[in-house]
Amino acid sequence: MDFLISTAHAQQAGAAAPNPIVQLLPLVGLIVLFYFMLIRPQMKRNKEHKQLIASLSKGDEVITAGGLTGSVTDLGEEYVKLQIAEGVVITVQRQSVSSVLPKGSLKSI
Repeated sequence: MDFLISTAHAQQAGAAAPNPIVQLLPLVGLIVLFYFMLIRPQMKRNKEHKQLIASLSKGDEVITAGGLTGSVTDLGEEYVKLQIAEGVVITVQRQSVSSVLPKGSLKSI
């Protein structure tokens, strides 16, 4: 009946456990990669956006996050008033301003 059931053989002693530092190197490598590929560029963009928001002044022509273009008519602590058409002034949050256009850009539209 031995031919139906294989016999168990004793295994040799296992290899020595690898160094824990070597096991953590791939994890550390991934963290460093994520920092330089994702976190650092995002921090840079946030810093540039904060500088853009802080440097807004009356008369600047801007584009909002929603795609509206207009000229800044009044600045507040948290809100900006934009003139998007002749006699049409809207209020938007400062954070929604995504970019500043060169002067005279809206007149060509």
